Amino acid sequence: MNALRRPSNNEGMATKKRGPKSPMTNEHKAALAAGRVESRAVKTYLAGLENNRPRRGRKRTPDSIKRRLSQIENSLAEADPLNRLALVQERMDLERELDGMSAKADLGKLEDDFVKVAGKYSARRGISYAAWREVGVDAAVLKKAGISRGS
Repeated sequence: MNALRRPSNNEGMATKKRGPKSPMTNEHKAALAAGRVESRAVKTYLAGLENNRPRRGRKRTPDSIKRRLSQIENSLAEADPLNRLALVQERMDLERELDGMSAKADLGKLEDDFVKVAGKYSARRGISYAAWREVGVDAAVLKKAGISRGS
């Protein structure tokens, strides 16, 4: 039965011995660290944009959320078990949203960090102006970062 089996690409071939790996140079280590810093700044800024992007429909304010939370608390006592479950979930969602409003990311700081690294990051990764615009980066921010339409 084994005679019918086809040998794999590595079977029957002598394995090549590798020499000792040369240690990474300090320049290479510095380039890797710089890439990680740039990637982190870009990722954090894009996440901040996503979290603060305008949503469709009427905007909720902290006051409107607090009003709805009060209505939910009044309705919980007389709600049947199934409605109580839905109200409890809505209350939890609204409380999370309210906490998120008070802890909004400081987009100004994120933008400053992004502007410092975006030009080099964009050039190194081959990211065009149009791609940045499509993911929601403002044209003025790209201009500050030195990324133009010709990029």
